[in-house]
This record gives sequence, C-alpha cells and structure tokens, in this order.
Amino acid sequence: MDEPTPTERKTPPPMDRRALLGAAAVCGVVAAVGGVLYTRAGREEVEEARSTARPDGRPRLPPGQYLLKALKPMGGTPGNPSPGAFRLRVHGEVERPLELDFAQLLALPQTEQTCDVHCVTQWSVLDSHWQGVRLQLLAEMAGVKASARHVIFEAAHGYTANVPLKEALRPNVLVAHRLEGAPLPIPNGPPVRALVPDLYFWKSAKWLTGVRFSAVDEPGYWETRGYHNHADPWLEERHAG
Repeated sequence: MDEPTPTERKTPPPMDRRALLGAAAVCGVVAAVGGVLYTRAGREEVEEARSTARPDGRPRLPPGQYLLKALKPMGGTPGNPSPGAFRLRVHGEVERPLELDFAQLLALPQTEQTCDVHCVTQWSVLDSHWQGVRLQLLAEMAGVKASARHVIFEAAHGYTANVPLKEALRPNVLVAHRLEGAPLPIPNGPPVRALVPDLYFWKSAKWLTGVRFSAVDEPGYWETRGYHNHADPWLEERHAG
C-alpha cells in the first residue's frame, strides 16, 4: 500500500505477515483492478530474479516478494491530476527555495531509467520504465544546506513519506512524470510522483506537491501507523520492530 487514506481518524494496527500472505493469496495468479489484468510471472522468471544479483550483490527479487507483469495501483485519495494545476515546492533546509510548475519541470534535464519496484504488500515489478528529473538536480538547484539529513516527500491531502538524505540523493531517485512511455495514469499519482526504487513503494509518494529537506527525521503517514521507518525490501523492513 503506497498511498494514504487521509480521512482516517484512527490508527490501524500494522498488518502482520500472516495478513500479508493472505492478501497475496487473494490476488491469485491473475488479479483484476479497474478492468486491467495483473498477471503473475511464471516460476522460471521468479527463479531467475532470485538468482540474479544486482550490482550491490543483493538478489533482484527481495525475500517474501512475488512478481507481477505490470505495476499495480494501490489506492489512496487522489490529488489533482491536472498538469496545469501542478506546483512543486523544494524547500526546507535549502539556500534557494524553488517552486516549479509542470512546464518548468519538463524544461529541466530529463532522465529515463529502467528499474525494479517493490510493494510492502509483497508484489514486485521488474524493468519498469520511468522518466523524470533526478532529485539530485533539484537539490543542487535549491542549494541543500549541510544541516539537512532527511528528505520529506509531501503529497496531496497532507501525505508525507520520509527518506534519509543519502538514499534520497541516489541517481535512481526521480521526481517522475512518465511511466512506460506515457504520462502517469490516474492510479499512479499524476501528474508527478516520487520514485525511490530501493525502498518499499509507499516511500514513492504519489500526487507529489513538495520536497522538503529537513535537519530532523519526520516519520510520515504510514510510518506513524506501524510501518517501518526505513523500509528496505531486502531486509523485509515492513513494520516497526
């Protein structure tokens, strides 16, 4: 689950492993969401993903994950999908706060990348194709102060997700506006979302409105509701200890 239900007033208990496995079982071999079929990969593809090492030596498919053929929307209360209404604030512990509209974001150097994504509900998709602006570039433009230690992704309806600065500034972290060669579809947070592929996908905030650099850690929507503060898929950091 990579997005919030901000109207909730009670803090839900964290989902245990049994519940996660049950949710995965309900998906079956083929799941239909909004009329689109999400097909699970075959056994050979799963075995290959588990046996293939990333450059850092970890397997492409983290433990406890199964493979889907396409990115699965995980809900959340939608923000405004209109590019004309989009504004992105880059602020906080920076020397030069920025506010970019959609045209200004598109005018910046663009990065196209192929990467794997991993959801805390145990599905993964390999070789998804994205386009956007590296967060590194926005950090350089804003002049991040030495006091910054964390990045807080801000999104529609007050949703936030926190990422350590060192990880947020990796070259594969994007402010993304295209998926599989097309603008982000409605369930995936248009017009712009964060993409942090080396953490569970709830950290990749949809309907992005701000990138705030912070001197202190500020656990976000799911982190304050029992989910792990860091969210490393290879360590299965699903829930707080």
